[in-house]
Amino acid sequence: MNTPASRLMSTADVEIFFERLQQANPNPETELNYRSHFELLIAVLLSAQSTDIAVNKVTPALFELAPDAHAMAKLEVAQIEELIKTLGLYRSKAKHALQTAQIISLEHQGAVPRDRAMLERLPGVGRKTANVVLNTAFGEPTMAVDTHIERVSNRTGLAPGKTVLAVELRLLKRTPKPYLQNAHHWLILHGRYICKARKPVCDQCPVYDVCRFKGKEAIASA
Repeated sequence: MNTPASRLMSTADVEIFFERLQQANPNPETELNYRSHFELLIAVLLSAQSTDIAVNKVTPALFELAPDAHAMAKLEVAQIEELIKTLGLYRSKAKHALQTAQIISLEHQGAVPRDRAMLERLPGVGRKTANVVLNTAFGEPTMAVDTHIERVSNRTGLAPGKTVLAVELRLLKRTPKPYLQNAHHWLILHGRYICKARKPVCDQCPVYDVCRFKGKEAIASA
């Protein structure tokens, strides 16, 4: 989903873009349900190739049984599988969740580490998951690029890039500092509800006038 350099959004319009998203949603939050840093980490781990809605359906029972790393580390992988079996890739997710809980329990005294390298060493935790935890749990100005953010960044001309990492680095460079803390959530929500993959809702878009998407006029008038 590469966007030509000529369609790059101007610096002034980037400021407008985030100002509008902030006005529409001053305090954006993840749509995953959690009560602790550990529950957030496990929920994000389970969300790979699954919707937040699907994850929120299985985590209450899982977290009731194992609300922290120490408790989850004592479970059998089959117990976790049974509780999350409606999710895609549930067998590998169950194994990773158990292994991650065991490492956090034994090596980090049950606390989720506030360190990218340590997070990425946990089973099933990649750069995106680490970025979500660092941003949502610890308030770090990270950018967790998922399919929604990658699409919005390329389609609008906000921060085009051929790879997820390229989009992430460009977003970090182009996003004005006052908006960086919440930018990750704004972009995900914008991609999920407005700038959708198949049928973007351009006639309801608060940043329509600064967007560089060439097909927006046809969609808005359809």
